[in-house]
Amino acid sequence: MGALRPPKERIHMIKKGIIFDLDGTLWDTSEKVMPAWNIVLKRYPELNKQITQEEMNSFFGKTIDEIAKMMLPDTEEQKRLDIMKECCREEQEYLSKYGGVLYPGLEKTLQELNKKYSLYIVSNCQDGYLQTFLNFHKLNSYFADFEMSGRTGMKKAENIKEIIKRNALDKAIYIGDTTDDRSAAEGAGIPFVFADYGFGTVNDTKYSISKIGDLVVTADDAMNERVD
Repeated sequence: MGALRPPKERIHMIKKGIIFDLDGTLWDTSEKVMPAWNIVLKRYPELNKQITQEEMNSFFGKTIDEIAKMMLPDTEEQKRLDIMKECCREEQEYLSKYGGVLYPGLEKTLQELNKKYSLYIVSNCQDGYLQTFLNFHKLNSYFADFEMSGRTGMKKAENIKEIIKRNALDKAIYIGDTTDDRSAAEGAGIPFVFADYGFGTVNDTKYSISKIGDLVVTADDAMNERVD
């Protein structure tokens, strides 16, 4: 009878994930959402309010509660939240029919990234908005999971942590276009990559991309960063 062989060690495959912001990172709906919101605001002539494109761009990345306060600061809280919900319904109806504007090369980039990483989305949007992005543009197959503040009621950093936890990620990076996105990545303890083609301005970032396709190379460097 031969000597017993020691059991083979289990090899742990490191699971790496790229987590994306949505607006200003994967698509741009600003020129389509603004008219939908202004249609709603016209139903409330006492507000005497129409939003500009510049104002709309400043809303992206914020939660619904934050946007409502920014847009209608002098309106009673419940009323402005009701108006915001109406705006969201109007925009989703429009986007479900016509979609948004995908950043050039998005699907090709997702295909390349999927060869090495699992992909996720975490956004501050309302529930249903993110699903509209995936369904209209037929991108569901590229993403393993997603989360949004409109569904959980949690801040973006907490939703990033939730994605990492429930998908058992060993390493992850977050891609976004605003200082709030960077803060969320820092709050979740992962590296941040700035999408400088989006809506925001972020200074002194270690990693940045000028187009979505740049992420194929930049993701490798950011993924190997050690964050304490």
